[in-house]
Amino acid sequence: MYIILMYDVNEKRVGKMLKLCRRYLHWIQNSVFEGELTEVKLKRLKSEAKSIMEDNDSLIIFKSKDERWLTKEIVGDERNKIDNFL
Repeated sequence: MYIILMYDVNEKRVGKMLKLCRRYLHWIQNSVFEGELTEVKLKRLKSEAKSIMEDNDSLIIFKSKDERWLTKEIVGDERNKIDNFL
């Protein structure tokens, strides 16, 4: 499934959350990530994120069956261009 994830955590935990999310998804903007994940990997990501998070931290996940069902428009500078070619 295609995932768009964003987090809002205390600045003391930002580095840990950033490293965690980068292991699973592509960074596209501050605290925002996207990419394909299986149910198992998503479950693992959420579990690891919960171990980092404390009160008042949040993680928001949007799910779609496939990226082609979304339209993405970028206005301004694209932070981290994702290239589908290897």
